[in-house]
Amino acid sequence: MISRQIDETAIARAKALIDQADRIVAICHTGPDGDAIGSCLAATHVFSALGKDIRTVIPDPCLANLRSLPGAKEMVDASKYPDFAAQLLRDADLILCLDFNTPGRTGRLEEQLKASKARKILIDHHLGPEIDADVVISHPDMAATCYLLFRFFCRLELFNFIDRNAAECLLAGMMTDTGNFAYNCADPELFIVTAELIAKGADKEKLYNQLFNTFSANCLRLNSYALLKKMEVFADAGAALITLTRDELNRFHYVKGDTEGLVNRPLAIPGIVYSCFMRQEADCIRISMRSKGDFPVNLICSEHYGGGGHLNAAGGEFYGTLDDAAALFRSILEDNKKKYIAK
Repeated sequence: MISRQIDETAIARAKALIDQADRIVAICHTGPDGDAIGSCLAATHVFSALGKDIRTVIPDPCLANLRSLPGAKEMVDASKYPDFAAQLLRDADLILCLDFNTPGRTGRLEEQLKASKARKILIDHHLGPEIDADVVISHPDMAATCYLLFRFFCRLELFNFIDRNAAECLLAGMMTDTGNFAYNCADPELFIVTAELIAKGADKEKLYNQLFNTFSANCLRLNSYALLKKMEVFADAGAALITLTRDELNRFHYVKGDTEGLVNRPLAIPGIVYSCFMRQEADCIRISMRSKGDFPVNLICSEHYGGGGHLNAAGGEFYGTLDDAAALFRSILEDNKKKYIAK
């Protein structure tokens, strides 16, 4: 048994909205990760089994290692099919807002989401939800939206509608948002749910190889180069920084997803409490940060890089040069040490 943590009123209201809906659309945040894709696809499988007309619309392409998840081929990518995506949102009776806390996180879907007259249910685990939804189910203490969504299905008495495909999608989201249960997984009930999903037929070993252990030769070379040539270690400040320019990415024929997980690697160094990875894009510098213990990278990303996230996993953007973004990071090392490390 797992505890009941979702408010009963929210469950009753959500059930009524789902029962009344004929056309449902599940959407997620831009740059969708495993938790975003997993939650959308799991909802699609479960509510399709319930007899609902439901589609998943994503703002832009997901990582290649997520495209083998059951149902991924049926997702509508708004960057490729903007008119069709807009029509689906326009015609929806109900929109499931999964794994994001503000409309701005949906990228090119933001204006359509705001303009839609459809009812909305938010299910998310990020801090500070700012979405005008009919039902808000927000639990930042949950390890993943997929973990929260499993609880949601159970409270709707839809456990028996979770088939192998839905279970695999839910487990993929839980695995990716915890680094294959390496962090953010102190909740014992997370493993009860994992056992239930495996019992439903989810193949954890296959998912691990698909999500964490499949790399191209160029990807391996890029990551090796980044660690050998571009990693800076600030031992006294408990920090590390990796930067990659557009030219460096192009040299190794970078494709989306090739640097996934790179930011975590410096955390293996004894004494390093937080790590930052900066990647130069066409329009900005993408910032990714990870940390150990109670070091709040979400606060650093929010204060300095216009972003946010979780205590140990956050990101943001910098509009300027890569050198300036890195210089800013170095300039706040001592302040971060005094605030969050020195006790």
